[in-house]
Amino acid sequence: MHPSRRRFLLRLAACAAVPGLPRLSFAEDALSARSDEEGHTLVHLFLRGGADTLNLWVPYADDEYYRQRPTLAIKAPGKDSDAAIRLTDRYALHPGMRPLEAAFKEGRFGAVQSVGVENRSGSHFECQDQMEHGDAAEGRSVGGGWLGRFLRGRIGGADGPAGQSGSALAAVALGTVLPESLRGAPSASVMQRLEDLRLKTQRSNPQSELAGLKALYEAEPGALGGQGRDTMELFGRVAELRELQPAPEHGAEYPRGEFGTQLHEVARLIKARVGLQVACIDLGNWDTHFFQGAANGQQAEQIQTLAGGLAAFDTDLKSRRDRYTVIITTEFGRRTYENASLGTDHGRGFAFMALGDRVKGGQILGDWPVPVMDESNPLGPGGVEIRVEYRRLFAEVLRSTFQTDEAELAAIFPDGGLEPVGLMKAGT
Repeated sequence: MHPSRRRFLLRLAACAAVPGLPRLSFAEDALSARSDEEGHTLVHLFLRGGADTLNLWVPYADDEYYRQRPTLAIKAPGKDSDAAIRLTDRYALHPGMRPLEAAFKEGRFGAVQSVGVENRSGSHFECQDQMEHGDAAEGRSVGGGWLGRFLRGRIGGADGPAGQSGSALAAVALGTVLPESLRGAPSASVMQRLEDLRLKTQRSNPQSELAGLKALYEAEPGALGGQGRDTMELFGRVAELRELQPAPEHGAEYPRGEFGTQLHEVARLIKARVGLQVACIDLGNWDTHFFQGAANGQQAEQIQTLAGGLAAFDTDLKSRRDRYTVIITTEFGRRTYENASLGTDHGRGFAFMALGDRVKGGQILGDWPVPVMDESNPLGPGGVEIRVEYRRLFAEVLRSTFQTDEAELAAIFPDGGLEPVGLMKAGT
């Protein structure tokens, strides 16, 4: 091909990208945008700030919980509107988690207690960084993010090592920043709304430019032409979704605000069948050192947003529940006792959560979380002891959702030894 024509086509290809996201360039990633009709999407939801999961999954049968939290503990299950919602003889849900009660009872929502990162720094940044990189030990870096390594092993090129083609939207972060967990992915896009995925042109109606691009790519026999045709197909499919299904389905009502909007956008991408394998969303403001509140207050508002958003997402995709799994994590939990400012300080262990048809829900696995306060505890007085390394759950989720084999897992988590915990169904 004449060099000037190749440069021209490359420039055209680079224009066909989500605005502000050069990672979606054909020249850099050479990824196909073919739809993945039978694919599965993993939604990774990170509760940033260190969520106090002891008040989400309330250990109401333990008197120690109420002794250590005289003002912050959630009332034991009862008739009061601010009482916890009974799940088992030991556990109940925070009243703000009511939208997810049905999913738990249906066996599609569950949790594992005493999960954590082996990092004693108490630093939000360090613990988040270690978890997103999938590192086993403090101060050690495997390189890139754990989801980035998974995607690179699965779709390392247009025809990756696993023999699969990858979509330009295989990995998406909803927001404005690429999370560390996606570092190293062959293609990772950051977007706020599906409308960001459009062709940038000088005209309000880009049909003539689209027709010209299509004609150019049809005439191009090589890989560039194939990638261009795939991307035109991608634009067409997303435009179709915008026109035919602009609103949530099955009566789903997402909470107002950024979190609800982001979950709705992920649902739209799943419906569009654009090959989305991983979506990352953050929900912040869980650092409750002061005036945390119990059934009402600062933390309760975040819990209501979390539960309302996930329930709406689950309802919106009711007819597609076999196509996604949601995992919910945080960098560390809080202390079991309240502080003098009516809040909780940084702790260690937390409750890992998962939602979806591939989850063995209706159970809370792991050790009883509230220890007797002991000043000699090397993990810190009153901290929840870590009994389950977080990477065991990450590996189990990949086995179940993508049938990731042990060789692939060894490349993602080199230290190995990550036995299943029992939260997920076996991959099929």
